[in-house]
Amino acid sequence: MLVPFLLFLLSLAGVAAAFTLPGLSDLILIAGPSCLASLWLLFRAWRARPAEDPASIVGWRARPTKDPAWIVIDGSNVMHWTGDTPRIEPVREVVRHLKRLGFTPGVIFDANAGHLLEGRYCHDDAFGKLLGLPTDRVMVVDKGTPADPIILREAQDLKARVVTNDRYRDWAERFPDIRTPGFLVRGGYRKGRLWLELDEEPEASHPAPRHAHPA
Repeated sequence: MLVPFLLFLLSLAGVAAAFTLPGLSDLILIAGPSCLASLWLLFRAWRARPAEDPASIVGWRARPTKDPAWIVIDGSNVMHWTGDTPRIEPVREVVRHLKRLGFTPGVIFDANAGHLLEGRYCHDDAFGKLLGLPTDRVMVVDKGTPADPIILREAQDLKARVVTNDRYRDWAERFPDIRTPGFLVRGGYRKGRLWLELDEEPEASHPAPRHAHPA
């Protein structure tokens, strides 16, 4: 992208000289088309840049120095736990329940979560207010970016578990922790009451479960 940018600057300088310096008006015949061509090359170079690996995106911006019992919530999955219509209430209740169990929850949403819930785009801070969480504990992924690999990378980096009913089968080879029993925590509602697989574990009262594979 550097070469087209330099060509664009040189051509732009030529156009400026053609309009401002006496006797150089004919320079516009060369500098003008060159300026347009280099601008097109810049656009092509920008479009052809390598796509960012979703799983390499930096996650939550602020993390305490103390090692908390992290757990990652797949917000876009949990918000469908009460039926086909997405709702924020299940996510809010899961957050509260995990806090009572001693976990530090973080929530990741697909880019379209706000549109599904409120008919508009909602960023991290909006969801943070809805869930009663600091903004740096909530992430809405960029449009066109799959949330699954980011959820799994965050859980891997934090040595945490993931609350979801998704099996992430498409990502099993890249994130082998998916196959570790207990890494994915299922849940839902029975007779109107929230349940999580964590509640059925004898160790559920311990706040820091860890999966077996190293990060």
